[in-house]
Parts: sequence; structure tokens; C-alpha cells
Amino acid sequence: MEKIKYPYPTKKIHLGKTVRIAYVDEGKGDYTLLMIHGLGSYLPAWQKNIEGLKNHFRCVAVDLPNYGKSSRGDYPFTMNFFARTIVDFIERLQLKNVVLVGHSMGAQIAMTTVLKTRASIQKLVLLAPAGFEVFSAEEKGFFYKSVTPETIKKTSTTQIEQNFALNFFNNELPHDARFMFEDRLRMRADPIEYDHYCRMIPKCVKGMLEAPVFDHLQNINIPTLILFGKGDLLIPNKLLHPDLDSFQVAQSGQQKIHKSNLHMLSGCGHFILWERPGIVNDHISNFVVN
Repeated sequence: MEKIKYPYPTKKIHLGKTVRIAYVDEGKGDYTLLMIHGLGSYLPAWQKNIEGLKNHFRCVAVDLPNYGKSSRGDYPFTMNFFARTIVDFIERLQLKNVVLVGHSMGAQIAMTTVLKTRASIQKLVLLAPAGFEVFSAEEKGFFYKSVTPETIKKTSTTQIEQNFALNFFNNELPHDARFMFEDRLRMRADPIEYDHYCRMIPKCVKGMLEAPVFDHLQNINIPTLILFGKGDLLIPNKLLHPDLDSFQVAQSGQQKIHKSNLHMLSGCGHFILWERPGIVNDHISNFVVN
């Protein structure tokens, strides 16, 4: 992944003995937007948002441990581990007036950071957040059986592309997002790198399922902005919860967070930060400033 080109200069910082975080740091402003990517993603996913927000805010986007250009290791990959990493990162860089901006798994990490750590976070932005949809023990077992290192390694090139497409509106991978798919193929071409990835993803899925936040959302006491795509094909899970839609899931979480606002965006799927950057950036900017 070191050879993969990023849209902005990449910096690195050590957090303890085993974790080294790659990040980009663009723009200036009274508030720092700390952007946390989702499962199987990396910091370049934020480039449209950084570009649109850096004139008004300090925009910092990280690669989580074992992702992108950050360090590789046999980390626990629990939500608490990621949350502690975020707190350590904030403290090492002495970031001020921090607004956590998380997408999907990154949003669940952001919520966990607010709920379970000592971090001083001013506001919270949740983009298509994982953690609002609730799974039974039996449903969790479905994920444990179906998402394994072996099943991920066996995924064909065609299926990898289809999996990326599921993130987007109408199940179509936009041309300007194909680099994400192509970067995954470059990773797969490196056996050691891909082995790290295939062992990590099931642990991240397990980490999300074993640290549900839904029952604790009422304890989030900071202003929170929630954005969901009306055409989200990943939340809710169509196989396990065919009778739910994204609005029902979004509303169920939003109603528990007292100081929250929910906006459902049309013409986009799960990857709302990429598909509708203009309106997402406007919502974030207005929310943070006001």
C-alpha cells in the first residue's frame, strides 16, 4: 500500500510501540474535522470532503491501524481498540475543537470514542453509521460463519467489483471511484499484504457486532449530525432484515440521541461522502459553524 498514490501529502506518527498512523492534514480553521473511514476503506475516501471543507476547517483524515499506509500488526480490532487509537492520536497531535466525522464502521468508532473514552469531542458527524441496526445472537452467528479469512480470500475479481458497487446508488460503481477497486486488486497481488487484510476484516466485523452502541445512544450528549442515503443497499442488511429500510434504521438511532438531527439524502447509497459530497459538505459546514 505504500506505493499507492494518495491525494494529499501523507504524514505518519507513532502511537506507542506498535501502532503507526498515516494521516493527511489539510486546511486551517477554528474546528478540526477528524475523519474516520469505514470497513475495508482508507483515507482517500475523504478527498472530496477535504477538498470542499479545507478552506473553513482543519481537515485531518486517518488510516486506521492495518489499513492504507498505517502500520500492520496483530491488533485486537475491537471498537475500544480503535477508539483508544483515535484518542491517542488526538492527544499526540494536540488537536483542539475536535469534531469526529465517521463513515459506516468509522461512525461506530466515533460513537464509541464519545461513549467510552476521556476524549473531549465538541460535535459528532455520523455518515451512514454502523451501530444503529440491531442484530440478534443468531444473526451475529450468520456473520461469523460467512465472513472469514477463507471466504474473503476466495472472492473473485468480479465479486470484489460487485461488492464495491453495493456501496453506491443503484448498485453501480462510479467511474471516479474505480481507483478504490483497483487499489484492492493491487493489495491482493501482494500475498503478505492481502493475508493481513483477509484476517483483519472478520475481526473488525466481530468487533462491531460484539460492541453494539444502540443501547447507549441516549448517553451521547453532544450535538450530532446524522446523514443517510435513501438508496443505501448495505444498511439495513437486506438478507437479515428485508422488511426494514434505511430511514427506519436511521430514525431508530436518531430518536435516542437527544441533540441530533437526521437528514436523508436522495440519489445516493451507502457511500454518501463520495456520491453527494456537495450536500454532505454543506450539511457538515452548517452544523459545525452553527
